[in-house]
Amino acid sequence: MDQERVAYVALALTPGVGTARLGTLLAACGSAHGALSAPSAFLRTVPGISLALATAIAQRTLADGERALAEVERLGGLALVPGDDRFPPTLGQIPEPPTLLFALGDLSLADRPMVAIVGSRDHSAYGAAACRLIAGAVARAGGVVVSGMARGLDAVAHRAALDADGTTIGVLGNGLGVVYPTANRALYDAVAARGLLLTEFPPGERPNAGSFPRRNRLISGLAKATVLVEAALGSGALITAGCALEQGREVLAVPGPITSRTSAGTNRLIRDGATPLLEPADLFHHYPELAVVAPGTDWEALGRPMPGSGLGAEAMALADAVGFDPIHVDALADRLGRSAGELLGALCALELAGLVEQQAGGRFRRV
Repeated sequence: MDQERVAYVALALTPGVGTARLGTLLAACGSAHGALSAPSAFLRTVPGISLALATAIAQRTLADGERALAEVERLGGLALVPGDDRFPPTLGQIPEPPTLLFALGDLSLADRPMVAIVGSRDHSAYGAAACRLIAGAVARAGGVVVSGMARGLDAVAHRAALDADGTTIGVLGNGLGVVYPTANRALYDAVAARGLLLTEFPPGERPNAGSFPRRNRLISGLAKATVLVEAALGSGALITAGCALEQGREVLAVPGPITSRTSAGTNRLIRDGATPLLEPADLFHHYPELAVVAPGTDWEALGRPMPGSGLGAEAMALADAVGFDPIHVDALADRLGRSAGELLGALCALELAGLVEQQAGGRFRRV
């Protein structure tokens, strides 16, 4: 391995070494290898480097960088540093750009028009339906859907893009090789195979409370526009919208009922100046490079899976029959005139495809 690159990775993964401090260290020491080799006494003289951080850097070795690079290679991914040809160009333009990225999948997607779509983990049926329609429209127009691989509307956005025979980028709040939440295993594998997974965190690192705000700035930073589908006040999705505004990106929000808790955040964004997203034209005039989607276009048609997406009409009909309100498999069997045993196999397949989730007591709901 190139020792300078290995040293850079070890340095960039040191807690407390962000973009500004890394630049200061490289300028003071001449190289990453020089910074990694410098004694703690010298590091303490570098502006912005505290005693604790100097001690942490002095304890870093090339072996730390080698382990991270070897593990990402074992997983089939690679590490990217600023200046690499395949480093996503939009992320170099944001405040506090990432010093290091780990990627798994098709890196060429970061050169295509990207739309960030985010929303609450605890969403309504309306939010899930709107999310599927918007992500399906983006995918069919040739755009790449970017979201955060979380439970709820993030997962709906990723799956809808894949169902529409499009593609998607999942930005993780943890390292490659860690599936969080565990229910997203099938989605993680699908995005890795047909899209792209990106993260700042080293392979194997578990998420923590601070991981997700850091992830959110990358979600909005990748895309020209961020769409907030549904979010209660205090939702983490509002952090992504705030990041987009700080980055000079467009923010659009889907309006919802004023009586709905899960639309309180999006409605307030609209009141405060965000563009209301009522039809595809509201989004796509920011993306003239995408296929034209005229005013009045049928959103529902855009959200349906395309032929060849791997989901047949019968499977989609069953998913629609499940609906967004939890229903017991026996009640669904009575409604459809089929046996519960027959339905369970089909429902498990839909669960693996990310279209329904099983809840306690034999209940299922659409996601």
